[in-house]
Amino acid sequence: MLRVEAQTRLGALALDVALDVQPGECLALAGPSGAGKTSVLRVAAGLLRPERGLVEAGGETWLDTTRGVDVPPERRRCGYVFQEYALFPHLTAWQNVAYPLRGVPRRQRRERALGLLERFGMRELADARPRTLSGGERQRVALARVLAREPGVLLLDEPLSALDARTRAGAARELASVLRQVETPALLVTHDFAEAAQLGDRVGVIDSGRVIQEGTPSELAAAPRSAFVADFTGAVVLTGVARSGPNGLTHVELDGGGAVTSTDRGDGPVAVSVYPWEIAIEPAAAARPPGSTQNHVSAEVLSVTRIGNRVRLGLRGPQPLAAEITGVSADQLGLRAGAQVIASWKASATRLVAI
Repeated sequence: MLRVEAQTRLGALALDVALDVQPGECLALAGPSGAGKTSVLRVAAGLLRPERGLVEAGGETWLDTTRGVDVPPERRRCGYVFQEYALFPHLTAWQNVAYPLRGVPRRQRRERALGLLERFGMRELADARPRTLSGGERQRVALARVLAREPGVLLLDEPLSALDARTRAGAARELASVLRQVETPALLVTHDFAEAAQLGDRVGVIDSGRVIQEGTPSELAAAPRSAFVADFTGAVVLTGVARSGPNGLTHVELDGGGAVTSTDRGDGPVAVSVYPWEIAIEPAAAARPPGSTQNHVSAEVLSVTRIGNRVRLGLRGPQPLAAEITGVSADQLGLRAGAQVIASWKASATRLVAI
């Protein structure tokens, strides 16, 4: 197991975290730039000494500021994958993978390196140099090099950020497969919640140096504890004032006009969250059909963006909205910028969270 505790001030940032990662588990630490994500990795790796901290891995203590223990980075059995992969440009792929095995006879080093490259589907490119490899291929070499040391902990710093959009999806699938196979605890940081959800068994959302919520991706999406977490997971976040309504529902008067209903309980100022794919769109002139949908907000279409067979709509209502519908629905509705529509969603899809 990996345990990291750190309390320290880094300029204006007050870092205060405590994380546990089980063997074979990947914890994805997700948050905006400057939230302290990479600093947590650096503490675990021994590249940053906090004012107060503890790092334990596999029964070993790597850092304990109260007892004066601070194992140097080179003696910590951790594999660190940097954002840009940090491959040696003058070495071939197999030589990069074999580099951490300098104490092993050359033939054994080569055999082990080729075996790891084969595991990542890279054996045929063993003699290629990094400049000739694609972003996804360089990532696989970097991962193979890290695993060559048989690390007790795997640390990954924004492992997909250096990839272009075309290769990111495939590389993410490959990385997810690798993380499922390794038995060591893995701590990964990213600024993208979708990436964290794909790669992490659990996700910790970090902001301003503190982990403000931790759980499985579905738990965070279904029950965010704050407006920040809701917004970070991709929800539309509106603000308003809640009061008890009929039938055990909560009525929320939205700031700027309009009102919505939620099955959650709330009273006073709240943030309302709903995911874009929960929102249905109808022409403003259409008769409202009977059904269970409680919430209906008038809006103007600001943008229509096609993403594969889906369409994401930017909407101007009492507060900004976004909806995701199928391309077929968008074509049938004839949606374009300036169109007047009704955005509708159910009370059961409406979460109330703290502001």
